[in-house]
This record gives sequence, structure tokens and C-alpha cells, in this order.
Amino acid sequence: MAAVETTRPAPFGAITTYRTINAVTNAFATLAAWNDARVTRKALNKLSDRELDDIGLCRGDIEFIGR
Repeated sequence: MAAVETTRPAPFGAITTYRTINAVTNAFATLAAWNDARVTRKALNKLSDRELDDIGLCRGDIEFIGR
């Protein structure tokens, strides 16, 4: 029975292209997470102390919620 090797090296630049796309994707994901936290903090800061108490939070908790 003949053995055939089916693996071959990646084309020139394929790994660099993959890493570049992965880095850009990670950057966009990080930016989206930061923006979500910012929007959440902004919405919670608009609530009154009574409304925050109704949902079990205080003003000091807002910074920790966004992280």
C-alpha cells in the first residue's frame, strides 16, 4: 500500500494574514465591550438613588458594574 503525504505548508503570508485579521477582530471586540460598559454606566448614572435602591445598587456600585 502506498503512503501519500497530504500535509503541505501554508501559502506564503497566510499565517501573517490570519494573525492580522485576528488582531483586528480582537480590537473591535475590545472596543465593543468598552462601549457597552460605557453605555451601561451612563444609563445607571441617570437613575435616581431610589431607583438604584429598587434594583439593589448604590452609586458606588456603578463603576464596578461597568467593568
